[in-house]
Amino acid sequence: MGLKYCAAYLMAVLAGNESPSAADIQKILESVEAEYDSEIAEKLVSELSGKAVDEIIKEGKEKLKGFGGGGGGGAPAAGGAGASAAAGGGGAAKEEKKVVEEEEEEEEMDFDLFG
Repeated sequence: MGLKYCAAYLMAVLAGNESPSAADIQKILESVEAEYDSEIAEKLVSELSGKAVDEIIKEGKEKLKGFGGGGGGGAPAAGGAGASAAAGGGGAAKEEKKVVEEEEEEEEMDFDLFG
């Protein structure tokens, strides 16, 4: 299921419709000329019927806490590798840093947000 259906459902809820229908989702998606699949919309509406959106989001946040935090995971590993290399010899640490920088540049060049 695409996020556009969930987003359209949430937009309808934010607009004051506590229980949006598939027709509401269709109206929102067609207003931005997005493709619409009635089966997906009806499935979403049936799964969310009778449930409060704020409670669903709250439950989802609780589930996500088990995954841990993001960001910073790679920094300690890179710092630890640099520290052990520096203890072994200063020249090796400088070479290792240059290699890492080149790899990052290549990744950035391959990434094209709009292409």
